[in-house]
Amino acid sequence: MTLECIEHRACFGGWQDVYEHASSTLGCTMRFAIYLPPQAADGPVPVLYWLSGLTCTEQNFITKAGAQRYAAEHGIAIVCPDTSPRGDDVADADGYDLGQGAGFYVNATQAPWAVHYRMHDYVVHELPALVEAHFPVTSLRAISGHSMGGHGAMVLALRNPGRYRSVSAFSPIVAPSRVPWGQKAFAAYLGDDREAWKQYDASELIGTAAEKLPVLVDQGEADEFLDAQLQPWRLKAAADAAGYPVYLRMQPGHDHSYYFIASFIGEHIAHHAAALRA
Repeated sequence: MTLECIEHRACFGGWQDVYEHASSTLGCTMRFAIYLPPQAADGPVPVLYWLSGLTCTEQNFITKAGAQRYAAEHGIAIVCPDTSPRGDDVADADGYDLGQGAGFYVNATQAPWAVHYRMHDYVVHELPALVEAHFPVTSLRAISGHSMGGHGAMVLALRNPGRYRSVSAFSPIVAPSRVPWGQKAFAAYLGDDREAWKQYDASELIGTAAEKLPVLVDQGEADEFLDAQLQPWRLKAAADAAGYPVYLRMQPGHDHSYYFIASFIGEHIAHHAAALRA
């Protein structure tokens, strides 16, 4: 598969790059960012996959989170895919919370979305295969994300036991079946059968999880979407009922922004580094 490097920048002794490729899973051209720490010059390193939230591209995390410093300290690569398929022939919708920029990391089953919107398979299968074939990385993987991406990180880990060594999330949409963001997206992408929605809902999946991978969740107490869209207590209640290890940290004063992510990303990368070394 042909990869085209469209950005190449030195960063904390390593390289922050952005690549473009033709995705067979999504049927369109996709971009992803990859940070290779200085340790990658001496041999393969493990990978943290970061999933961004609504309206984001591969750029938001790499320009706002300040994660490269910590990735360089721990010797971890970071891969950031885009949040949806893109292109003139890719279905879209008015508003920021459906269509391009809002893939929700599901495999859509409904027209017109099913043609391109297969972000679950892209992130779980095609992208890691591409990264592991072309870059000095191992098959040891961790996953994290923010908001819609926090939802994606937890769901992909829960649905694919053994695929990831660790998982964490910032301000995740923990129960998309029960909040407006998720209900709008799931009705469009998956149809009206609410039973089908449960396969992409972390609060539903956690009760029957085959693998109990500890989940670190940071949530700002001043998050403007806390009560209407995020509702982390639903995940904690489901986890407690199932005996699943979820570590929910409510952070006073913090909102939904990348100022919040930048404040705690070092702790999250340390969390993943410990699991990837184990």
